[in-house]
Amino acid sequence: MKVNTLEDLLVHELRDLYSAEKQLTRALPKMAKATSNDDLARLFREHLEETHEHLERLETVLSDLGKSTRGPACKGMEGLLAEADDLLDEVEDESVKNAALVAAAQRAEHYEIAGYGTARTYAQLLGIEDAAELLQRTLDEEHAADVKLTKLAVDRVNQQAQGANVRQDEEAQVE
Repeated sequence: MKVNTLEDLLVHELRDLYSAEKQLTRALPKMAKATSNDDLARLFREHLEETHEHLERLETVLSDLGKSTRGPACKGMEGLLAEADDLLDEVEDESVKNAALVAAAQRAEHYEIAGYGTARTYAQLLGIEDAAELLQRTLDEEHAADVKLTKLAVDRVNQQAQGANVRQDEEAQVE
């Protein structure tokens, strides 16, 4: 697709977000299964439900523009998820894995926040208010997910991961 206008750029951004969300529908269940923290697993499952809604909104916006959802795969999200997979393969301690999962999820959220904020602004500039409102709703949900992840990380997950340092020190003293 040639990108020559702001509307073309908006469509490109929407298709990129659609691909990113599709990738997350496959990644979030794996992340929920990989965590040993029930609250984190619940957050991942809840966000999966929201992600399905995000896909529906993107389909609506693209359809209203007379465009399909088809586009290239989102390489940014592919990279973020591949990086997370690589790290998780290296982590042995369950509490450290939970902290790594939160970090990976937040990287994905921040990527989406940037994309939705940009797309919303383009829609506003183009006077496509219905699209801007739908994109803002999704942007608000992505922000909320990030806040929930931060709260869980600060309140519990990162502190539990810090305990891995204590366990390592204790094991070293026994040897």
